[in-house]
Amino acid sequence: MKVESPNKHLMIGLILFLVTTVIGVAGYRIAGWPILDSLYMVIITIFGVGYGEVIEMTNSVRIFTMVFIVLGCTSLIYTVGAFINWLTEGQLKQLLGRQRMEKEINQLKNHTVICGYGRVGRLLSTRLSAAGKPFIIIDSNAAENESILDSGYLHIDGDATEETTLRKAGIERAEVLATVIPNDAVNVFIVLSCRALNPKLHIIARANQVTSEAKLKQAGTDRVVMPAFIGAERIAHLILRPNAQQVLEEDLRSNAFLEGLNEIGLDIHEFFVDQDSPLIGKTLEALETRGKSAFIVIAVRRKAQSTVIKPPLNLTLSQGDTLIVMCHEGKILDFAKDVQSPKAIRYRGAVG
Repeated sequence: MKVESPNKHLMIGLILFLVTTVIGVAGYRIAGWPILDSLYMVIITIFGVGYGEVIEMTNSVRIFTMVFIVLGCTSLIYTVGAFINWLTEGQLKQLLGRQRMEKEINQLKNHTVICGYGRVGRLLSTRLSAAGKPFIIIDSNAAENESILDSGYLHIDGDATEETTLRKAGIERAEVLATVIPNDAVNVFIVLSCRALNPKLHIIARANQVTSEAKLKQAGTDRVVMPAFIGAERIAHLILRPNAQQVLEEDLRSNAFLEGLNEIGLDIHEFFVDQDSPLIGKTLEALETRGKSAFIVIAVRRKAQSTVIKPPLNLTLSQGDTLIVMCHEGKILDFAKDVQSPKAIRYRGAVG
């Protein structure tokens, strides 16, 4: 059985009350009463004030008034009841929701605590939620907390620089802290507090200024992330490695792939096969054998602009092809000099 929402009941009550009032005023107006006297009579009748009649009534007007008393009181009772139901149920839901959230927070273990729900915090929450990683958000901004509620995420409305707030978020049981507030000084203070409460905590902090990186690390941060630096690196990669970037974004569908490679000491390079290249007519198997597994060819962009993802080892290279390779940093340059003419080498996007 479907239960009607309090909002709908309240809306019905208000409409019913308004319609009843209009009918009452119209009825007295038809009987020849002035508009103000008609409205006055309607109000004192609906609310049962019990004042005397403003104008002497005829029998027909008395009959109308008796009917209107029943309609008016009924609509008023329904509207007041709907309003009380709307008010109490809303508060009850809020109370129960808060109690349920507190219970879930108290049960969290090995979770991530996110301080700040701005642009970075919002994206981070979306990724963690999609990955099924438990997390809780701390933010003191009323508008942001409303948005968090709509998203259904666990959160605490409070100041992340206060120990009581951090304890409520289960910082002592947490596995990771990500403080992404756009204020470096606040992030430093949060890191200091969290490191004191949980020495084993893995802390990731956002920095907006390059000079803040050292301070955050001194405070106990394990990793410092600078969004502006990452953005600049990404733009540079688009400029310097257009082919590699297009393959990764359009074909591999992995926006975080390049950042992940740098973390484990890998890099992406591209090599153009020009008319003087010794690679012409060679297979990828022969190329990788000569390279002694120093790199892996992850894609080949053919001269006709078609791209072969995960190319087979028997693929033969032709003039105009572009190799997209993945390798350990510093392991590819010597080999590239051996197999390509100097003008064809593109190392880190530069022509040398």
